[in-house]
Order: sequence, then structure tokens, then C-alpha cells
Amino acid sequence: MGLDLIEKYFPQITDLQKDQFRRLAPLFLEWNEKINCISRKDTEHFFERHVLHSLGIARVMTFKKGSNVLDIGTGGGFPGIPLAILFPDSQIVMVDSIGKKILVVDDLIKELGLKNAIAQNLRAEKVKGKFDFVLSRAVAALPAFLPWTNGKFSIEQKNTLPNGILYLKGGDLDEELKGIKRAIEIYPLSKYFEEEFFETKKVVYVKMT
Repeated sequence: MGLDLIEKYFPQITDLQKDQFRRLAPLFLEWNEKINCISRKDTEHFFERHVLHSLGIARVMTFKKGSNVLDIGTGGGFPGIPLAILFPDSQIVMVDSIGKKILVVDDLIKELGLKNAIAQNLRAEKVKGKFDFVLSRAVAALPAFLPWTNGKFSIEQKNTLPNGILYLKGGDLDEELKGIKRAIEIYPLSKYFEEEFFETKKVVYVKMT
């Protein structure tokens, strides 16, 4: 399944957004042949396991106009690129410490005409600026990830949830989360998407302000 899978859950997307999602797959998969950003066995499930999975965050949070969002460890641009397409009025900064992956993201931003997205070859600790939300897709266990976000949250609140972390994770999280002394909400993606892939997938929200 391709674009039809995105339209199934996000029927409100514009013609421009449809075109951007449609063009994303061949652009990304061509790069993936040169620079391995995702597993080759995943490429036939690209829209489900990478694009729609990234958009699981949009089921938890509809970013308001003017929101500033940081995607740490973006790899080939997930979840940042799909969210930049879906929320053109929000600013998405995508960072990764691996320069060749940022080359991919930078090219995708240019080819798709995303005026609201920036790619930076940086470690998380070196990122400047304040953000409403920090995103990631399982780059580390959450207790290890939290210190990377220190000092990165804006005091101003724009959205329905207080500023914090939106983290895509899978499996049993009880052990991983029990030592975190912050307000946490877990949103099972199986509530929003019916495909089998999402049975164990979750968005973990951590309140940081």
C-alpha cells in the first residue's frame, strides 16, 4: 500500500501534501540503495512502517501553527519528514550525528519543497534553540534519551499537551519507564491504526515543562 494508506487515516490532506507523500517514496528509496537508512526488507512496507508509523505522533498531537519541533536521531528523516509534510505551519528541525544520513534528509527537504524543515549534522547535545516538542523513533532507551533534551524546551505553551517528548517505541515498556520521575502517558497506536504492524507500537509522551 502507498499513498492510499495515508489517505485512509488522513483524508483531509491537500493535493500538495498528497504529491509530497507520493514523491517521498521513490526519492527516499533511491537514496536508500546508496546509503542504508532503513532495512532493505522494510522497503516494500515503506508507507506503513516508516511514513504512517511516523504519523502516529499526529494521532496524539496536532501541532499548532508556529510550533517548533526537534527530531533527534532522525536517520533518513523519520518521523520528521512525514510530520513536516503534514504540518506545514510548524518548524521541524531534524538532527543526526551521522553526516551521510543528513545528506539524505537535506536532499528530501529540497526535492519536496519543504520550507518548514531543516536538517543538521549534530549530536543532540549541541542543538541550539528552544522547542515545544522533541521527537524520536527509538534511538535509545528513554532514560538515556532524556538527558539529551535538557534545556531544549520552550516555556511558552502553544499546544493541547504541555511541552515535552513524543517518542515512538515498541514492545513492553514497563521496565524501561519505571525509573522516570516525570508525568508519562502511553498511547497504543493499535487504537488508531488497524494494521498488524501497529499492535505493539506506541507513542510515549513525557511531560517536560
